[in-house]
Amino acid sequence: MTHALIIGGGIAGPVTAMALRKAGISSTVYEAYPIGGDDIGAFLMIMHNGMDALRAIGADEPVVAASFRTDNAEYLDGAGNVFSRGPFGPDDGVGPRTLTRADLYRTLHDELRRRGGRIEHGKRLSGVVTRADGRVVAAFDDGTHAEGDLLIGADGIHSVTRSLIDPSAPTPRYAGLNIAYGYTGASDIPLSPNTFRMIRGGSGFGHTTSPEGVTFWVAHLPGAPLDKAEIAATTTAQWRERATKLFADDAETTAVRVIDSTTDEIMVSVIHEIPSLPHWHRDSMVLVGDAAHAASPLEGQGASMALEDSVILAQCLRDLPGLPEAFGAYERIRRSRVERLVAFSGRSATMAEAKDKARPERRSWLVDHHIDWDTHITEIPASTSN
Repeated sequence: MTHALIIGGGIAGPVTAMALRKAGISSTVYEAYPIGGDDIGAFLMIMHNGMDALRAIGADEPVVAASFRTDNAEYLDGAGNVFSRGPFGPDDGVGPRTLTRADLYRTLHDELRRRGGRIEHGKRLSGVVTRADGRVVAAFDDGTHAEGDLLIGADGIHSVTRSLIDPSAPTPRYAGLNIAYGYTGASDIPLSPNTFRMIRGGSGFGHTTSPEGVTFWVAHLPGAPLDKAEIAATTTAQWRERATKLFADDAETTAVRVIDSTTDEIMVSVIHEIPSLPHWHRDSMVLVGDAAHAASPLEGQGASMALEDSVILAQCLRDLPGLPEAFGAYERIRRSRVERLVAFSGRSATMAEAKDKARPERRSWLVDHHIDWDTHITEIPASTSN
């Protein structure tokens, strides 16, 4: 049986392992972190298309159980005027799901292990050797090695695998945005159950409320990229003050009230993106998820696109005769869609642009995407893609 080495245990890694297993390919996931992953305190949404990808391999139910529905979107300006309101996509009985990254990692890891899959922690990739017979040997920082028939880089936006496939690959670029996020259980703030409210005022702010009454929120902090030392040295009180100043002049006061009510840790991330990557694969190595493409999180599609990658790659490996054919078809199927997302997900420069992007018909191509596991993948000519 073909055996894959999967580098990275965040989102794409365990789902790729489950998809490969369904396709009859064994794998082991190697996770660099001892217990979890980077940015584990954040939350995210899995959109209709991401849930569809999970459904294709029968992995949707555990994620549904660990999350809550956030069916609707509401867009407001700083004066509190609603300029768009409606469902994120079709009513498919599941809807977009909101959950913390920690809960998603735990859920995906538990489901992979339940299916007999393997995850090894504390394995940071340091090098790869491709043997004459095409098999790959991965070396890890702890001095251990692993051998397989192919290696899949699911190791995120700062991927080591990407640099091994192409040492001249472009590095992630700053997307012009830092993001702060947090949680509050305060009951005297405007709640937003089953809806993600996005306010475009002094900056960008979004929030939704869980069935337990916890408000999940995110605030955009424009400006120069923050360095890790600055982030680590800034206290929650200082982040509160810094974030609320961005919305102090807004007539819509929700952002200030929610942020001010947050007493637990406020987490901050610097947002990077990869607009286009020349090479997604080489020899017996290939990339999935943020390692191959990364967009600003403003459309909430990063996880969902990675899940699509995982399933499509497994189908290509299942149906095509060799790695070159499978990798080539996978890239040609996926590239135009994910690069379109990168272009679409940038922050709107004007309110007119924000209003235009909020229209449901402008966003339907993102969520109206279906993967049929039983569809046979045929080799796609190099001149076409979808």
